[in-house]
Formats: sequence, structure tokens, C-alpha cells
Amino acid sequence: MTVHIERINDDFLMEAKGASGVPLLMDNSTGENVQGNSPMELLLMGVGGCSAIDIIHILKKQRQVIDSYKVEIDGETQEVLGAKPFKAMNLKIYLEGDIPADKVIRAAALSFEKYCSVSITLQASVEINYQLFLNGESIL
Repeated sequence: MTVHIERINDDFLMEAKGASGVPLLMDNSTGENVQGNSPMELLLMGVGGCSAIDIIHILKKQRQVIDSYKVEIDGETQEVLGAKPFKAMNLKIYLEGDIPADKVIRAAALSFEKYCSVSITLQASVEINYQLFLNGESIL
């Protein structure tokens, strides 16, 4: 897997492209005219997006209809030699639909324990926690 990143202004704005060729903008989030997401935000988005793809795929294979899927991710950082790496990522996953709760719980477990390459890559150094909400009710 290869990505290409190119600086596109005189400051920190960069355009990244992967194999799809779809551009994504990255920027320094502490600047004045921020035009892209920070690399740390992209890590959170990567975990949320990867697990979402897994969970939705698993439920679709089981012929479950998902009316709505949303995820909110909070990253907790810690100071380490001047850097601020994540120590934990806490996901709140919200699904709407006529889906049995046990199927949602199982799909999430499979994602985070077996299939989500992003969270599995990070799990040695970042604690990844998740809560599940189905139709407005907490199920995990």
C-alpha cells in the first residue's frame, strides 16, 4: 500500500492520495486558516471508518438493514518527550434499524478483535474502547 503526499501551499497544507486517487487535505490544526484535518484527527477517523466498514459489512452479510450509522471518537493524549501520542481512543457507535442487539455486539467484537486493521495496528500502544447504542439505547 502506498500513499503520496504533496505540499500545496507555502505553509502546512498538504494533499494526500492513495490508490483510489481521491484527494484528502491535511493541515496543521493550530494554524489560522486551517483547510484540512490534522494527522491525529485522521488516525481517529481511520479507526472509526475501518470499524464502520467492518460492522456494516458483517451486518449486511446477515441481511440486516441499517437505517443509520454514526460514530463519535474521542482521543485521549499523553505527553511523551514533547509529543502527544494517543493513549486511548473511545468510540461511541450509534446504529438505527430493526437489528437484533446480539448481532450488533458480535459484529463490533469481530471488527475490533479480528478484522479492523487500523485498530489492530494501534492496539499495542493505544487502548481502544467502544460503546454501542442501538435505536437510542445502550447495548454495550
